[in-house]
Amino acid sequence: MSRPLVIGSRGSKLALWQAEWARQALAERLPGTRIEVRIIKTQGDQQGTVALDRLEGKGFFVKEIEEALLAGEIDLAVHSLKDLPGELPDGLALAACPEREDPRDALVSPGRWDFADLPQASRVATGAPRRAAQLRHWRADLEIVPIRGNIDTRVRRLLEGRADAMILAVAGLRRLGLEVPWVPLDVEISLPAVGQGALGIETRADDPIALAAAGQLNHPTTLAAVRAERAYLSALGGGCRVPIAALAAIEGDALHLRGVVASPDGTGLIRREIRGEVRDAEGIGCALAADCIRDGAAALLHGDAGSPGG
Repeated sequence: MSRPLVIGSRGSKLALWQAEWARQALAERLPGTRIEVRIIKTQGDQQGTVALDRLEGKGFFVKEIEEALLAGEIDLAVHSLKDLPGELPDGLALAACPEREDPRDALVSPGRWDFADLPQASRVATGAPRRAAQLRHWRADLEIVPIRGNIDTRVRRLLEGRADAMILAVAGLRRLGLEVPWVPLDVEISLPAVGQGALGIETRADDPIALAAAGQLNHPTTLAAVRAERAYLSALGGGCRVPIAALAAIEGDALHLRGVVASPDGTGLIRREIRGEVRDAEGIGCALAADCIRDGAAALLHGDAGSPGG
């Protein structure tokens, strides 16, 4: 092609690692193609000190990038898939998902604690309502310390003593190679965010060149799993500001989807799971959401429920 293929990305160290990974992977598969990375600032980056549940709208880590896609300023966007809302703007498509990294959450602590060994009333830092709600559900004694910023900033604050422990994604820790003490959290304690550990490559739906390029990086099993998770999220009407979690596992033609919906304070939590065929990934996600709604999910998410059990 005569002009370069342009990848849009946020400017954080992790986002740039992901975009550069995609650039190199595409360069290997498309020799002779010029590929560039362009940094785009998003609302979530510009308001880095504002708690996630206080930001206006949805997609505040991707909106400006999607606008650049629609305007033809970039050809592909590489996202942490958990940042991508369940519903995409008209004209855009989730074109590919590379193979997923470990989707679990990690407990990072200078004391090298497991979750059960955290001292009483420990201060645990997280900016994610999903993580905070699940931690409170299991350990009401914990003090949840709100925190925002890129991974390096958050780890520095932890090491400065602003908290006793912190929850981060295993995928981010591994991709950046951060040498801090951490242990993975069992998914029964902290079910991951929808799409956590996966990258989402977004393109214009009518751009055959970008669609074909993105397809070079697609991992069909990962894409099927995250489609089930995203269908669940979309059917519940949620985003990263609400305590919704899901994780799909695929073995052969079978898909196992687990989901959690919690009240912000963790006193109410619904945990359900469902199995089906991979070919019906999105239908499975919608069915699990319907189960959760039937059991009181809407009331939990809107803060007017009692305490449904998990």
